Amino acid sequence: MTWTIRPPRAEDQEILAEIYLSVRRETFVWVDPGKFHREDFAAHTNGETVFVCAHENGRVAGFLSLWPADDFIHMLYISPEFQGQGAGRALLQALPEWPQHRYRLKCLVKNRRAKAFYLSHGFHVTGNGASPEGDYEELSFFPV
Repeated sequence: MTWTIRPPRAEDQEILAEIYLSVRRETFVWVDPGKFHREDFAAHTNGETVFVCAHENGRVAGFLSLWPADDFIHMLYISPEFQGQGAGRALLQALPEWPQHRYRLKCLVKNRRAKAFYLSHGFHVTGNGASPEGDYEELSFFPV
């Protein structure tokens, strides 16, 4: 499958917000879904670098948001219809200097599928903590 990674366009904002909202509601079943809102996407990515992953047919499959100052991957969300097809991998590989650069992220412990994804792409558990959505582990990618 061919993926295009590009900056977000104004017309992407609605679909990106929808992906963020729907995937959070479907994945974080232990959190009251009423705590998630469409406006969260704009607020939670403010000041971050967003990478959009588009399918070969032009449809937006997902996104990654990066806080560059800390090499912190804040979010990586893929629409369910595109999960397991390489979109997440394409987003990671589009990061600046990947795989020669160290990146880190936080992954909720209960989000086993995401943790398995990151571990399979070279991340390692380097810490832990707690958030309003539950306990998390810090995962770090060390350059190869």
